[in-house]
Amino acid sequence: MGSLFEELEAREGAARVRVEELEAELAELSGQLDLARAGLERLRITRETVAEVLADMTPEKAAVGVEADRPTAGEPAASAYAGAERRVIGVLTVPNWQPGMGADVLPQVYRDILEVVADAPGPVRAKQIVPRIGLPAETGKIEGTRSKLKRLVERGWLDEDTPGMFTPARHQAAKSPNSR
Repeated sequence: MGSLFEELEAREGAARVRVEELEAELAELSGQLDLARAGLERLRITRETVAEVLADMTPEKAAVGVEADRPTAGEPAASAYAGAERRVIGVLTVPNWQPGMGADVLPQVYRDILEVVADAPGPVRAKQIVPRIGLPAETGKIEGTRSKLKRLVERGWLDEDTPGMFTPARHQAAKSPNSR
């Protein structure tokens, strides 16, 4: 019978080791769960804060008057987007065109696109613009440029009278985006 008790003690010891291993694993997973919950809470708060900020950014609040006086010392200078409604697209901001607004408020790639369209003898397609702005004529680059062209049309910088054919906006026809 001595061997039966020894066997039971050995099994009890093995079970105790397994319980300790599982408790250690549980503690580690509990720590990971706490970190994941904290990250989730930060993301929720960030999303809510961004939603509040965007809701508060009405054109009246986000805009600085075009006729505003020059800033005084210690006062921030008016943005190049003064008077323009802003929309964030990825990391680029493309404001709606307004009278007196130059292409210099746009990111460089959009200025390049406007320049190519303005210099063209007639309406141009996205696939014609891509090589002229230094990109390879690949489907992905053409589609990305087409998306930028559509955005420029939405915001009043270009016109698209015929689907896929882009021209300078009529309100800018008298003044090329290249002129200063």
